[in-house]
Amino acid sequence: MGLEKIVISASRRTDIPAFYMDWLMDRIKRRTLETVNPHNRRRAVIDARPENIHTIVFWSKNFGPFLAGGYGERLQALGFHLFFNFTINSACPILEPNLPPLARRLDQMERLCRRFDARTVVWRFDPICFYKSRENGCADNLGDFDEIADRVSACGITRCITSFMDHYPKIEKRLSSMSGFFFLDPPPEEKRDVLLDLKKRLGPIRLDTCCEKGVLDMLPVDADIGRAACISNDLLMDLFGGRLSLARDRGQRKKLGCGCMVSIDIGDYLLHPCYHNCLFCYANPADPGPYSNPGAC
Repeated sequence: MGLEKIVISASRRTDIPAFYMDWLMDRIKRRTLETVNPHNRRRAVIDARPENIHTIVFWSKNFGPFLAGGYGERLQALGFHLFFNFTINSACPILEPNLPPLARRLDQMERLCRRFDARTVVWRFDPICFYKSRENGCADNLGDFDEIADRVSACGITRCITSFMDHYPKIEKRLSSMSGFFFLDPPPEEKRDVLLDLKKRLGPIRLDTCCEKGVLDMLPVDADIGRAACISNDLLMDLFGGRLSLARDRGQRKKLGCGCMVSIDIGDYLLHPCYHNCLFCYANPADPGPYSNPGAC
């Protein structure tokens, strides 16, 4: 059956496809990857040969630079399997200020599906945000959900993963300089109703939730909304064969309902800052300060 390999997550900590593909390709050329524990800064070295790595799971909000550079084809030629978690939310510059226009991101999704097979692409609408501002009053970021869902379905993607925004202290600190803007946290009953409504609007697309155990427990038994595994090693084996561990990832939020299986996350919050500067982001510092956006396309 062959040796058990590992899965590389690239990355929950930053947007590697948008900003750091040259770094990743250089590390693969050197046949070693480093991962840094974000809590104690301990480093570990990973054998980056395809003989050791089963699949690289990419996470991004902007696959434009990845596609333009032909990085996926180059990695496949080296013997790596690829899987894509593509976050596409509604166009909302106050929440996600440095992304390409929605139409361009939807085109990227179509190109990913054509080049690498729709079965290897998952659509993440994440997170669902509710907020209040002086300009708009109470609002949310669900405005383009139906348009995105229609394009996703036409591409052959069969799965949507979503969650509600987590209200981390650093996010509240980030908002302290924004007069008249507040994030809202609806009660669980309202979140339940939102999920049920989205499920109806998705049609044949499956809806799973990430780290929303409390809301899932409130759903009717026939809701057909599941717990997400954004990295699902059994799915990767179905797609690509080989052997992988089916153990749950102890580094993720299992108690809150994370279903991810074991992988190794690369990238580093400090060394690889994300320039999308999303207002709700847990990865960036409370005050990211001024920056350029080298990955815009």
